[in-house]
Amino acid sequence: MMTNRLSYFDNAKFFLIFLVVFGHIIRPFIDESDVMLTIYKFVYTFHMPAFILVSGYFAKGFNKKGYVSKIAKKLILPYLIFQGIYSVYYFAIEKQGASVLDPLDPHWSLWFLVSLFFWNVFLFGATKLSSKWSLTLAFAIGIAVGYFDIVSNYLSLSRTFVFFPLFLIGFYLKKEHFTFITKPNIRVIAVLLLTITFVSYFYLDFDYEWLFGSKPYSQFGDVSIFNAIIRMGFYTLTLITSLSFLALIPTRHAFFTEWGTRTFYVYLLHGFIIQFMRKGDTIEWLGDYQSIATLTLLAILLTTVLSTKTVKEIASPFIELKPSHLYIKPFSLNK
Repeated sequence: MMTNRLSYFDNAKFFLIFLVVFGHIIRPFIDESDVMLTIYKFVYTFHMPAFILVSGYFAKGFNKKGYVSKIAKKLILPYLIFQGIYSVYYFAIEKQGASVLDPLDPHWSLWFLVSLFFWNVFLFGATKLSSKWSLTLAFAIGIAVGYFDIVSNYLSLSRTFVFFPLFLIGFYLKKEHFTFITKPNIRVIAVLLLTITFVSYFYLDFDYEWLFGSKPYSQFGDVSIFNAIIRMGFYTLTLITSLSFLALIPTRHAFFTEWGTRTFYVYLLHGFIIQFMRKGDTIEWLGDYQSIATLTLLAILLTTVLSTKTVKEIASPFIELKPSHLYIKPFSLNK
């Protein structure tokens, strides 16, 4: 039984942000190792979809007064700040073209902030319909946009439409649904489904960028009705694996639960460290070992450090646009 709803979701967010960091850490090795590639595909099948689903669950107050302005401040302002930092880095340090300075073409993993804002806004229209029809329409649009080359990574349009059905499902889910999937017998089924998926990936050959939802069908070869069928297949697989993963999340408060409340900081900050690792000697050194255990420990270390209160205090002026307690000296009228 789910005894603490908030602990469960904070636990889920911690494990999911760990997988985000882990996926980015192993990315340089997937071209040289079939095992790394299989793990990469497996993780990307559900880690962001599950994150999106949980985000939808917490969007139930979207129609409250001031909600849109609140999420705009929380999502769009940090996006513009970090988009600017990445743009300057790519342009001035890596000497890339002026196109990297475009504020509407999200760098790194910043697409999630833009899409999350749009998903919340979309709820105003989607909830005018019944859940059945709104989900049907969302899936239909998510499948159809792949046929339009103009819908791509720009403004995160492709991911916004492709992943909105998952956000909408999360919005419609209730506490009882999560209580159900965390029952012991359901967890056994979840382990079996995840195991079958992982093992199957060793034998299934497909372009992992299908899992990103960021490109039109034309990028994967000839365009036909089969592209829609493939996307429907990935929708099904993504939902099964996402719910299976969420079924395995601990429901009680644990030592890592509080870290799950600071995933926003990890999400925004880990990219700088990983980019530094990729450009330096760290990745080359790790490449000599390509040890899953070593890379996993590195991901755990990076995730936990960036989840600390200290990092939050240091970064809050840039992320939440709030003054940090570290920068404010106590003031007293009594000298």
